Amino acid sequence: MKAVISIENLASSFVVSLWTPLFVGIFMAVVVYALWPANKLRFDSAARMPLCRD
Repeated sequence: MKAVISIENLASSFVVSLWTPLFVGIFMAVVVYALWPANKLRFDSAARMPLCRD
C-alpha cells in the first residue's frame, strides 16, 4: 500500500505538532507571571481575601 500525502494530511500533522509547543509556551508564561516578584503583593492580597471580613 502506498502512502498518500495530501494537503489535508500535511495540514493536520502540522497543526497537531504545533499544539504541544504552543501549550508548553503558554504554561511557561503563566508560571513566569505567577512567580514574577512584582506580582507578589497582588497575589498575597488575593490570598488573604477569603479571610477578610467586611
